[in-house]
Amino acid sequence: MQDIKALVRKFLLDNFVMGSNVVIADDASFMKGHILDSTGFIELIMFIEETFGVKVEDAEMLPENFDSLLNIEGYVGRKRAVSAAA
Repeated sequence: MQDIKALVRKFLLDNFVMGSNVVIADDASFMKGHILDSTGFIELIMFIEETFGVKVEDAEMLPENFDSLLNIEGYVGRKRAVSAAA
């Protein structure tokens, strides 16, 4: 299984964070830490859909699912479990 947190962290660092010494903790809030704005979240969701093969529904676009690496890892894991069970 792909390391979800590592792939998303790399995407964020490559596309949104200025400076090479920045560390994004697993539980760091992207909103509170000013890592992403609303446009950034749309790009993040597109990356997640393409990279992990999941479809993010409008109702799922919540901080509980996308505001930290841990939240994303849990969300993708749940989506994959549902797909595997179907």
